[in-house]
Amino acid sequence: MRRVPYGLVRRGVYRPQPRRASTVSNPPVQITTLSNKIRVATESTPGHFSSVGLYIDAGSRYEDPSTSGVSHFLDRMAFKVRTLISFLQSTDSMSDAEMSTAINSLGGQIACSSSRETIMYQSSHFHQATPLAMSLISDTLQNASFLEEELEAQRDAARYEIREINAKPEMILPEILHMVAYGGTGLGNPLLCPEDRIDVIDRPMLRNFMKEWYRPERMVIAGAGVDHLELVELADKYFSSLKYTPVENPAPSTARPASLNTQVPPHVLAASSPSLMKSLTRAASSYLYPNLSLNGTQRVGSSHLGSTYTGGHHHIFDPDAEFHHIYIAFEGVGIHDADIYDLATMQVLLGGGGSFSAGGPGKGMYSRLYTHILNHHTQIDHCASFHHIYTDSSLFGLFASFIPAESTRHGNTAAQILPHLVHQLSLLLYRPVPESELNRAKNQLKSSLAMALESRAVEVEDLGRQLLVHNRKVPVSEMSEKIDQVTPESLQRVALRIFGPQSDSKPTIVTMGREDIGNWESTFKKYDVGSP
Repeated sequence: MRRVPYGLVRRGVYRPQPRRASTVSNPPVQITTLSNKIRVATESTPGHFSSVGLYIDAGSRYEDPSTSGVSHFLDRMAFKVRTLISFLQSTDSMSDAEMSTAINSLGGQIACSSSRETIMYQSSHFHQATPLAMSLISDTLQNASFLEEELEAQRDAARYEIREINAKPEMILPEILHMVAYGGTGLGNPLLCPEDRIDVIDRPMLRNFMKEWYRPERMVIAGAGVDHLELVELADKYFSSLKYTPVENPAPSTARPASLNTQVPPHVLAASSPSLMKSLTRAASSYLYPNLSLNGTQRVGSSHLGSTYTGGHHHIFDPDAEFHHIYIAFEGVGIHDADIYDLATMQVLLGGGGSFSAGGPGKGMYSRLYTHILNHHTQIDHCASFHHIYTDSSLFGLFASFIPAESTRHGNTAAQILPHLVHQLSLLLYRPVPESELNRAKNQLKSSLAMALESRAVEVEDLGRQLLVHNRKVPVSEMSEKIDQVTPESLQRVALRIFGPQSDSKPTIVTMGREDIGNWESTFKKYDVGSP
């Protein structure tokens, strides 16, 4: 606290100023479009480290039966360091040993990661290492050798990874949920390479996939803690060789150009279009974290990739599992839908967690799934809500992990756990949420959005993905304003839209354990939830 001399106060020289309400600060964002349509964006935030990344509108959603598993291999073949295992892809200009040495000299982290709608190459490092990081990202993207011995090593690694993930229900069951929900196509494509496809993936297949989807107009280069002009120059130096080829029948763009307010070297801009300045954030972490579209309407060249939600039921027989599991989900709205903030708030309101992971206030102990289920049903070890958001769809639902028992009288079967989960959804349909409870959920969601961006790596990933989503960065302040507009009435309306009895929405149910769920349709009908 600043101390003021008593004499100044007594003589009236100093008058205390009233405290101002805290506001969310939005760091300035600069965006430039290169002549080949690659967008370069930077966010000006102070710090000792910089982060840069290349974000591509690609991923497992874009695979078909002939290319299934390619995204997983592209992820593994890049400069990827995993726990206990390190495989580095060699390029035409660098051996694997040379690339390893260059990566170690960064003094930071560099990695590739693939998801359903995005593949990203990202580095965090000291400021002076930004040119080296951009060089490495460019090299692994454009000059990949895909040597047979490297592919063979990754095949062994993929088999090991698949075995490890299949042994962890909390990791494999969300994958199976997606496959059941979307009928095994589009968003239902597996993130991991199917085991019967591991030996099929080869160099021509990887190169053809990259040629089809790694196009400059589908790319964003983002930086945090990096000078904008420096990153534009580096992007032009290392990625200008990628040529833009117009796509037949491209989707119309809804993005609105803003005024140019940065000096950009003229040789890196398209001759016919000036650089664009746009201010827009990612919607955050597990709540509003999109991996989405190029221009806010439909992905360029992907009209045939629309996913159709089907719903369904699938049981995995595992009589020896320590815990049994049940997942229920409904199709939510896509990231561009106005109701996305209500649905995100609803997820936080339900909350949940593990029996011993609630912690103190603000960590889930006052959420509905914790107070209504975990506090009352000791056989349930873990219960939580989830919300996986995509361009044109999302999966919203609940899951529970519970201790099985030989006797059914303790409520330890999937058929006995299901009513507890469905009941929580019915409460959202037929009882308005109290204002105090809703305000707590909205505050938790807003703080999660803001605190997630404290990480430099998350900040740059947020910026890159937001550019792929809206071609702008949505400020945290704008998202906070939309969250503040959520009311008990709007929450109830959205609940009726997503899983109400008149919604014509079918549930997706996945169970794992000794017994199947039985007549689940009657449970949903009893609580008037969904349309089985």
